[in-house]
Amino acid sequence: MAMKQDMPILVVYEGEPVGQRWIIDQDVMTIGRGEDCDITIPLRQVSRCHAQIEHYEDGYRLRDLRSKNGTYVNGEEVRNEPHPLRDGDEIQIALCVRMGFVGADATLPLDLTGLDLGLHIDRAARRVYVGGQEVTPPLSVAQFCLLDLLLTREGQVVSRDDIVRTVWADEEALGVSEQAIDALVRRLRERLADTGPTHTYIVTVRGHGFRFENR
Repeated sequence: MAMKQDMPILVVYEGEPVGQRWIIDQDVMTIGRGEDCDITIPLRQVSRCHAQIEHYEDGYRLRDLRSKNGTYVNGEEVRNEPHPLRDGDEIQIALCVRMGFVGADATLPLDLTGLDLGLHIDRAARRVYVGGQEVTPPLSVAQFCLLDLLLTREGQVVSRDDIVRTVWADEEALGVSEQAIDALVRRLRERLADTGPTHTYIVTVRGHGFRFENR
């Protein structure tokens, strides 16, 4: 069952609060940590007045309000000029909250919770969801650390050195071989494919490292 929306909607599918929706029903709506914002995200990484969505004759645009930790659309940082928004765009606020922009003419499932959009992780509980289904049995500590690193830097190339520094303890890092890194990446790919076989989340960038691409 689905419904048509007369106005665009933002849906949070990673970060706090997961599943939260806001209807874009004003010409200007501010996003930030401050309680006076139209869309309040109470996380310390988010600036008090972080960004705003503006309504123009030709559609909607996202403007960064000189935030400390940045605003992104589909992995591209919003800098000096407002970024046009289209149905399906992914908005990241300070790289800690990911939201989907659902256009006014799009159909939004009533049961949308955010967990059914690509891959989502619950860091506190160390749980991973792919397409709304939990990955079971749980990932190993090393697999989860690697996935968390790749997801945090989604769309960016993560080097092997970065992986070693994040996944292995200092005393172990010196002895980590490229084969060990490849084996960890391969096993993580296999675990994700068990639950979501139609999409390759981890892409190898030859000579540089790995990049995470969500759905």
